[in-house]
Amino acid sequence: MAHQLKDKEAYQRMNYLYQAAHCILSQNPNNVELARFYCFTQKTIARRLVLRQDPSVKRTICKKCCSLLIPGVTATARQRRKNKKTRFTVLRCLGCGQIKTLLNNPDYSLWVDRPEAQQEQPESSTTAKIQPEDPKPDSSKIPAAQRSAST
Repeated sequence: MAHQLKDKEAYQRMNYLYQAAHCILSQNPNNVELARFYCFTQKTIARRLVLRQDPSVKRTICKKCCSLLIPGVTATARQRRKNKKTRFTVLRCLGCGQIKTLLNNPDYSLWVDRPEAQQEQPESSTTAKIQPEDPKPDSSKIPAAQRSAST
């Protein structure tokens, strides 16, 4: 059975507004105000209904002016190094000048993308396996002070 999503219509509307903002800027890069309005409306819906947005979406929206950050159109993107191993992508909004620094580590993965972050579906009672309890615990796992007290 599919997992029912709370506020599915709200997520669909937010997705539509995000896609509309991208479409507006791809057709006419001078139409920044309309794309900003769409992103502001999307952010307002998420805040009003207390919905979480995907990190990839949040990274492409300016926190200060709600502009869609597209390198070369509404933002500048630069690669910076702090030391030999640490690399960053620096996005600067052309509308308000806000700077967003993102870690650029190929080995890094977001918590959302990790398998342990995914919620498991509860199994039905007929298919769940019941593990028998161990009547006597393994003495190697018990600290020495407790072993001497129990014997």
